[in-house]
Amino acid sequence: MNKLKKGDQVIVIAGGSKGLKGPILGFDGDERVLVQGVNLQSKAVKPNPRAGIEGGLVRREGTIHISNVGIFNSSTGKADRVGFKALSDGKLVRVFKSSQEEIK
Repeated sequence: MNKLKKGDQVIVIAGGSKGLKGPILGFDGDERVLVQGVNLQSKAVKPNPRAGIEGGLVRREGTIHISNVGIFNSSTGKADRVGFKALSDGKLVRVFKSSQEEIK
């Protein structure tokens, strides 16, 4: 069971984009994560009239290492760690380590 999932609100804790928050858009392998609005890169794109693509510089997100992000705990306003807790019916749920609140 992964500690982070697609759609989780995370905050960057290290690197050039430190302090930025955004949802996880996807994963690139096991160790890299794509976060909305973080690690923006410029890419030169050729125009393609058949596909309806305009040419020019396109800004897009680049991946960052998963160790440089932490899940954002809105009650504390800081990054937190993820733990697991077994419910009475045997289900495992993700919880914040600091407060033991369930992650929605």
